[in-house]
Amino acid sequence: MLHDRQEEPPGDAALRFDPRILFLGTAPDAIEAVLRGERSSLAAAGALRDDVSTDEITPIAILTHYDEQLGRFPYTGLEVDGRKPVAPGAIAASGIEVVVAGGRYGKGSSREHSPAAEKLAGVRLVIARSFERIYRQNADNIGLFTSTDFGLVERIEAGEAIAFDELLAGRDALACAILRSGGLLRFGASHLRQPEAEPASDTERPRTLFEKIVERHALSTPVTGGRPAPGDGAFVRADLRFIHEYYTGMAAHMLHAAFGPRLELHRPDSIVVFEDHTSYVEESPTHVRGGLVPNVHRMVEAQRRFAAQYALRSHRTPTEDEAARDDGSNVAGISHAMVAERHALPGQLIVGTDSHTPHSGALGCVAFGIGTTDMANAFVTGAVRLTMPRSLRVELAGRLAEGVTAKDLVLHLLALPFIRAGGGVGMVFEFTGAAVRALSIDERATLTNMTAELGGFTGIVAPDEETLRFLRERRGIEFELEPWMRSDEGAVYDRTLHVDCAAVGAMLAAPGDPGNGLPLAALAAPVRVDIAYGGSCTAGKREDFAHYHEVLHWAASRGLRVAPGVELFLQFGTTAVRDHCIAAGYLEAFERVGARILQPSCGACGNCGPGGSTHAAQVTVSAINRNFPGRGGPGSVWLASPPTVAASAIAGELLSFAQLRARHGEA
Repeated sequence: MLHDRQEEPPGDAALRFDPRILFLGTAPDAIEAVLRGERSSLAAAGALRDDVSTDEITPIAILTHYDEQLGRFPYTGLEVDGRKPVAPGAIAASGIEVVVAGGRYGKGSSREHSPAAEKLAGVRLVIARSFERIYRQNADNIGLFTSTDFGLVERIEAGEAIAFDELLAGRDALACAILRSGGLLRFGASHLRQPEAEPASDTERPRTLFEKIVERHALSTPVTGGRPAPGDGAFVRADLRFIHEYYTGMAAHMLHAAFGPRLELHRPDSIVVFEDHTSYVEESPTHVRGGLVPNVHRMVEAQRRFAAQYALRSHRTPTEDEAARDDGSNVAGISHAMVAERHALPGQLIVGTDSHTPHSGALGCVAFGIGTTDMANAFVTGAVRLTMPRSLRVELAGRLAEGVTAKDLVLHLLALPFIRAGGGVGMVFEFTGAAVRALSIDERATLTNMTAELGGFTGIVAPDEETLRFLRERRGIEFELEPWMRSDEGAVYDRTLHVDCAAVGAMLAAPGDPGNGLPLAALAAPVRVDIAYGGSCTAGKREDFAHYHEVLHWAASRGLRVAPGVELFLQFGTTAVRDHCIAAGYLEAFERVGARILQPSCGACGNCGPGGSTHAAQVTVSAINRNFPGRGGPGSVWLASPPTVAASAIAGELLSFAQLRARHGEA
């Protein structure tokens, strides 16, 4: 696939690009004109689009492709002024080699399918004001150039060749070495076959918990050595590597193409494979109408073959029929939720092919998402690439008011001007303060999980007595915290954000972006809902279901049901959460109000099952983590907390639990 057709590294040569540039701006006519073969300009394109997400570059349904077919689909999810100006095959047919956009390009998931689709369609360079960390690293790994130098635009339009060193300007030494090698797999084959542990640091300077964990996992290679400073490229070993079905076929394809049909995997006992997205795909309108279900089955079978060939640990979420016959032996669920529930421990370093891998940071470990090539390289070398990030301290003071959850808190953070402007991009978010200490691990995991939406590299909470309680009660582990498992007094942070949690109320994020936050009480007019969805890794945990149950038990005891014309879906994050809810007697209230209960899966969050919209006029209120255009179907999606989702389902409009009680005459 991609790694077979890499160009030879150009050394010190200059590269010449087709002078027709595709500007992703706010004028759809300008985009269509370029695709017809005309030339445009930055002025004609309108304001450049910020926040071009990976959902728009390669919509979720396209992820069923993991080979050259991806080249037909870049930007097919891009919506500009109500139109989708890029049709399948249009980029490849146009001969476009350079794309230009605004800030936070590649925002969203860790899917390497996005830069892979661009490169396979002929794109060689993406210029943007800023890039999301995972997207840019994925682009490096496959040899797709990225730059923030807008001075290149006029020179390329004039037909000028650009020196290779100029394309690498401002990049760390490791990124340059990878791009000069033609991509990470070629680089890894040359430099990472026997990486060694870095000797222990003798520095006495105060360090953050993140820095300490990275130092304990650092690897010395011919290209990287010493302790990485912020901005330096490095390699680390991971205690656990995990992957799911949207990435495994792609990883297997590129590895076998590069190294032959039989591989020697590094520590296969530390690799876990999850089938967690696709158990409800036959009920996904996007996949059914698009004729993509056979592609999904092909993708799933590719993962199963790879896992069987190398005897890897696998977890597969059950279908509803399988769940009815389950004797309790099938332990499964959404990958990163399962990792926190069964695998992660304080002080560990964990990587997964999902942007929400930071979920496990709630337990005091370093957990971050990587792309397919990064994981493929880690499978065979044991080395995981990172660019050492800076740290951001988030001081959460006070205590959340009754009925206000961690989801409300993270939606509040997302709406802060500093975060909206991209201030947290690539940062480590260390959550501290009295409000964090009062949160359960489930609630802390909501914060660290949604570090992805905040733009961060990862999120972390120092382990404490609550961590030990979670490990003891959920996992049966008696864990002993070590003195080093905290940030030192005097550790350096790039910035500290202070939040008075007592002032945070029920929050929403308006359709289009998780950063479109506003207090629910500030809604100017009622907003009806057609679908209410509670589930996903962010909101399918035990405590989330306790919130759903509190609202729905209250409603059921008063003879209330889901409002006419509204569908309510509740989907467990893991089989352990399901079993807990059954044992606690939650299902009776759920059934009495008319909710549909779904087995563990990413489901509607990944546009892969019930709970998604089927037409543009529908309005969804959802507890998931993202509401980018097209995510969750063609309708509009409001993000909210679990209790707000449940209360809105009963009311038929966006409403908090407190507002619902007041409507029925209760204070």
